[in-house]
Amino acid sequence: MTAFAGAALLRASARLWFAVAVAGQWLFAFYVGAFYGASAARGDWEAWNKALPRGLLAGDSVGNATLVAHLLLAVIITVLGPLQLIPQIRAYAPRLHRWSGRVYIPTAFVMAAGGLYMLVTRGTVGDDSQHIAIGLNALAIMGCAALAWRSALARQFDAHRRWAVRLFLVVGGVWFFRVGLMLWLVVFQRPVGFDPKTFEGPLLTLLAFAQFLLPLAVLEVYLHARDGASTPYRIAMAAGLFVLTVAMAAGIFGAFMGMWLPRLH
Repeated sequence: MTAFAGAALLRASARLWFAVAVAGQWLFAFYVGAFYGASAARGDWEAWNKALPRGLLAGDSVGNATLVAHLLLAVIITVLGPLQLIPQIRAYAPRLHRWSGRVYIPTAFVMAAGGLYMLVTRGTVGDDSQHIAIGLNALAIMGCAALAWRSALARQFDAHRRWAVRLFLVVGGVWFFRVGLMLWLVVFQRPVGFDPKTFEGPLLTLLAFAQFLLPLAVLEVYLHARDGASTPYRIAMAAGLFVLTVAMAAGIFGAFMGMWLPRLH
C-alpha cells in the first residue's frame, strides 16, 4: 500500500470514529434535554432524584442551582463541541466557528468548575478512587479549555486545534464512562468487576480514569501516525481506530437501549 493510501485509510477511520462519537453524544444530549427538561416543565422534580445519585436536596439552593446549570451547560457543550472540529465549518463559516467557540470554551470551563463544586460539597457514588478520577477529569477540562482559548488568542491555530480536540475528548469523559460501562455489560450480560449496589469495584475505578486518559492517549498515537509515521504504522492505527469505533458503537447502543430510552417513556 502506498503512503497516500495509508494516509487516506487513516483519515477515513478517524472520520468514521468522529461520526459515530458525535451521533452517540447527540443522543445523550437529546436524552438529557428530553428527560430532565420535560420533568422540570411538568414540575416532576422527583424524577431527577430517581435518576441522579445526588439530585435536588431540600435546603441546598446553591447546590440545586448548580445542578440545574450543570445539566443545561452539559447539553450546550455536547451539541456545540463537535461543531468546533468540523473543517468545513471553519473554512466556510468562520464567524460561526469563532462565536460558537466563544460560547463552547467558557461553558466547558464553567461546567467543569460546577462539577468540582458539587463533587466537593455533595459527593457522588463510588469510592475515593472514582472521586479522584472525576476531579482530575474536571481539572483536565479546565486546563484544556484555558489552553485552547490562549492559543486561539495568540493565533497559534495548529496548537489551538490540538487543544480543542483534547477539550472535546475530556469533556466527553462522563459519556465515555457510560458507553464503556454499557459495552462491558453488553459483552458479559451481568455485572463483572463491580458491585452494582455500592457502585464500587476495580472495573469502575479503571473506567473512571480511562474515561479521559484513554481518549487522550489514543489521540496522541493518532496524531503521531497522521503527522509522519510510516505507512504500516498508519494502517495499524487505522485498524485500531476501526476496532474502537465498533466497540464504541456497541456501547452507545447498549447505553441508549438500557439507560436512556427507558427513561423517556
